[in-house]
Amino acid sequence: MADDDEERVVGADCVGEAYLKAEIEASGEERECSFCGFDGSVVSIADLAQPVNSAFEAHYTRTSDQPDAFQSAMLGDRESSYEWERDGEPVLEAIQGAASIEEEVAQEILDILADEHGDWDSAMAGEECEFDPESYYERKGPNDIEFQLEWRNLERSLKGETRFFNKVAESLLDRIFTGIEGFRTRDGRGVIRHAGPLTELEQFSRARVFHSDNRLGAALERPDRELGPPPSAVALGGRMNARGVSLFYGATHADAALSEVRPPVGSRVLVGKFEVIRPLRLLDIDALRSVYVEGSVFDPTYMARLELAKFMESLSARMTTPVMPDDEPTEYLITQVIADYLAAKRDLNLDGLLYPSVQQRGDHQNVVLFRRASRVRNIDLPPGSEVSAMLNSFDEDGPSPDYWVSESVPPPEPPKPAPGGQFWPATYLDPFADSGDVREPALAVVMNTLQVHHVESIKFRTDTFDVRRHRTEKRPSKLRGAQDF
Repeated sequence: MADDDEERVVGADCVGEAYLKAEIEASGEERECSFCGFDGSVVSIADLAQPVNSAFEAHYTRTSDQPDAFQSAMLGDRESSYEWERDGEPVLEAIQGAASIEEEVAQEILDILADEHGDWDSAMAGEECEFDPESYYERKGPNDIEFQLEWRNLERSLKGETRFFNKVAESLLDRIFTGIEGFRTRDGRGVIRHAGPLTELEQFSRARVFHSDNRLGAALERPDRELGPPPSAVALGGRMNARGVSLFYGATHADAALSEVRPPVGSRVLVGKFEVIRPLRLLDIDALRSVYVEGSVFDPTYMARLELAKFMESLSARMTTPVMPDDEPTEYLITQVIADYLAAKRDLNLDGLLYPSVQQRGDHQNVVLFRRASRVRNIDLPPGSEVSAMLNSFDEDGPSPDYWVSESVPPPEPPKPAPGGQFWPATYLDPFADSGDVREPALAVVMNTLQVHHVESIKFRTDTFDVRRHRTEKRPSKLRGAQDF
């Protein structure tokens, strides 16, 4: 054992907390432990007291040694059996439990910290100091106020200063989303979900409102073009895109897709499913509500990660909060910037976002696919094909809705001999294809899923609250000049 006049040291084997143990093994020197007597990697008690001090500053709070006003009132009530107990646990037990060390080691750490934080004047006045031997401590939760303030500053900057090349936005979003690949929810799910063949997200539904026969007919003839994302020249601004940025908006269920377009009574809505034909990576915004962070209170970065996880919860809510139509141009600005950032951040390699349906609560989710993942594969129509859509059928009672599409295609051309006597199969060139679009198609219309919905009425599910009204008779004031106020 070490001599009593030597500096007391503690070995890694006497510390059960994994992070602290690893730190001692990495930075300690080889000596005999003053507590267990075994040789190994050790640090001085004074050196071990410092990370304990930092951990308690970040993750613990000293509880009050006096009852609050309500508790005092309860104590003063002669008919009450209330007995006040101080919140938390004794500081010695708190240190022992946090570092997973024996009481003897914890006591020596407490002696050092009590001496460092002790104040003679406070002691004479009967005031308790940090790490007072009689003090109690309890764990405190993360506080995301710093992120909240920075977020408000970002919103003001975007709305009142500049949107493009906004360094405030880029800096804050870098802090928020760097490392998101490793985020996990409380039940162990990642916040990045995969869509495409052999996944749970093999198809998405999409809806579009129509008010005229001509446009509806055109969409029935070419749903790949008319039901898919609009051309950039006519793309309107939405929750996740600025005007002129064409993205694919859909949902995991047809009912959610229909609700999201908010069709007026009397309109018709074409709804269809799109198959995801290649693997896509989607950020699940709803999963950000339950990001779980593991770590050690002795890790200096742990509290910052806890604060970020707490802020993620409010960020998820902000990105999916219903917005009134009149407020959309300004309130959608922040979500548009986030989507632009995520789409452009190459190291994240995201193809889109999943988020809860605003118009239809439940298990359904909305999806937005960024431009690189929004291209729909053209339907197979040989050159010279004629396509026509019928919207009604007729009988003795007159016309009735009846939707069907006729395709008249030319016979395939026979193979033409190639040089050398070989034959090449006939190929078709799509006359509708955009030769300047180099994006790989990610979606294909599932033709047999198309349905036209006639909007006859709209139902609302509401929470109803009565409005109460109470009338009293005014009494004349007894104060002189009261009528002047």
